[in-house]
Amino acid sequence: MRIGLIAANGKLGKEILREAYYRQHDVTAIVLNKGLVKYDVPIIEADLFDLTKEQLEQFDVIINAFAPTDNNHALHLDAGKHLISLLKGTNTRLFIAGHSGCLYIDKEQTIRLHELEEFPEHLAIAAKYHLALIEDLKSNDMEWTFLAPSAQFDIDGPRTGHYVTGEENITFNSQFNSYISYSDFAVATIDEIENSNFVNAIYTVASENTTSAS
Repeated sequence: MRIGLIAANGKLGKEILREAYYRQHDVTAIVLNKGLVKYDVPIIEADLFDLTKEQLEQFDVIINAFAPTDNNHALHLDAGKHLISLLKGTNTRLFIAGHSGCLYIDKEQTIRLHELEEFPEHLAIAAKYHLALIEDLKSNDMEWTFLAPSAQFDIDGPRTGHYVTGEENITFNSQFNSYISYSDFAVATIDEIENSNFVNAIYTVASENTTSAS
């Protein structure tokens, strides 16, 4: 399995790179600064928006872990559109690290998390761009997967190696918390790449928060 990981030096990308590396996958880090990559892996040093079809179609899957650093949330959609333009009609699957705000909170699937009044406005804006990206994914001839984290996405949380999956509805752990650590999100990402259970689908994951009281 040949994996190209965009933003492998980012907060989430580092966790995914570590998981793929220790599972001995053929993973290439796609980064702005090759000097920051801590693992002995192939590297493509390039801006996401400068990537070409020739660079990406060699991979079985491209993981997009890109996240804007300046709250320019439109870049989520712009980046996705660029990657779709490169990968549509190829055999390379596009795996998107998505947004919890896209998930439904009711069984009838009429209300999304980002529509709640208490949901932070800047995160709601990001969720709307992700939803627009999902529509683009659905309308193109390509394989894709959109993995939305839980509502609480914990950069410092533990790697338990265990999680539960849900589809487009928000999912809870045994403590009835919508929680996932970055490390367990990385586990779920590589599991999906290995098993292909959610091709052309949206799904989410939740894990136990072993650092909090139950």
